[in-house]
Amino acid sequence: MLELIVSGIGLGIVLSFLTGPVFFALIKTSIEKGFYAGVALASGVVISDFIYMTITLFGTSLLSFESTYRMPIGILGSAILLGIGFYYLFKKIKINYKDEPSRLKHAGYFFKGFFMCIFNPFILLYWISVSSGVYSVYGELTSKQIIPFFGAILITLFSMDSLKAYLAHKMRYKIKERSLQNLNKIAGIIIIIFALKLIYNLIFTHTLI
Repeated sequence: MLELIVSGIGLGIVLSFLTGPVFFALIKTSIEKGFYAGVALASGVVISDFIYMTITLFGTSLLSFESTYRMPIGILGSAILLGIGFYYLFKKIKINYKDEPSRLKHAGYFFKGFFMCIFNPFILLYWISVSSGVYSVYGELTSKQIIPFFGAILITLFSMDSLKAYLAHKMRYKIKERSLQNLNKIAGIIIIIFALKLIYNLIFTHTLI
């Protein structure tokens, strides 16, 4: 049990370093609106991850579903990533420093993080890939093993996102608009390249990696 929890924490740390649109939304929200707004956004993200993880783990029909619909879902997800990449590439950055103490505003950031992930079909493929990789290493896990292992992953992901929000908030006045603009451009280019690679792999190699 302890070994599974430690492995889940390790995998969660590795997954937390995968950057994407949510990462930059988290950083920007924490810089502009404060630490608690960033944590609210991270909470929405982890809830959407939990939903997709649950669907992946307990929806046994998804294995055949993933094989049958991998191409259209993968291309749709890649197209969404392309759009996000171009959005980040050309988006103009303007920082407005203003902490949001309102719980209602925090709920808004929660739903922003939630909807950013729950409507992205690539996230489903992402969790299918993670679960497939785990099963290939550990074999089939029992329900008593699934909860601590994947629970450790989710808690670690949320903790790492909260840490990112805290660090971004602490450094908010040292980060200039020009720096964020350059970061956005780099992120946009990386996301576009990643999306094009996904499309290429799906069409020519029929894999996601």
